[in-house]
Amino acid sequence: MSEASKLLISKIGETDQAYLQENSSELALERGKLRLELVTHSRVKSEQIHFLQEAIVILEQARVEVDEMPLSLYLALSLHLAQAYMIYFEVTGETRFALITQQVLKPLSHYQDVDIFFMLAYAAISQKEVAMTRHWLKKYADHPSCDFNLLIEHPAWRNHHQDNWWIELVKRKSS
Repeated sequence: MSEASKLLISKIGETDQAYLQENSSELALERGKLRLELVTHSRVKSEQIHFLQEAIVILEQARVEVDEMPLSLYLALSLHLAQAYMIYFEVTGETRFALITQQVLKPLSHYQDVDIFFMLAYAAISQKEVAMTRHWLKKYADHPSCDFNLLIEHPAWRNHHQDNWWIELVKRKSS
């Protein structure tokens, strides 16, 4: 086990102990993020799925347990939950996780958050919904906080780099 993994596990233990003392949405976000990070350190599919399931439960519970929380915290919880589902898709290849990502984020798209647009595009392409991918990528590219390098380099749209809509999108964004 690497030193980074040991450190992550130690932090998870600390945050889980803090949870036993008093839970909060902020603490749940941290606990979920730590588990998502641990997924990236593991090369064993069963471990990855275990950590993803833990992260999903923690993040989903935090979204529904608290009656009122700042919008920014709710969006952060939702985005990390969507990230967990998309990693679950990457690990298993099951498109139902991309569908769940859409169900989590579509109701929040009116907040015009750049990361929501990106995740919705990623979920759409994972389900081979090219028209919806184009829709969300256009919104992503038009957003002032768009990460052009991420747009260009993300492997999800690699198969579409020769498509006219992709070329136009990139040309419009780069000019």
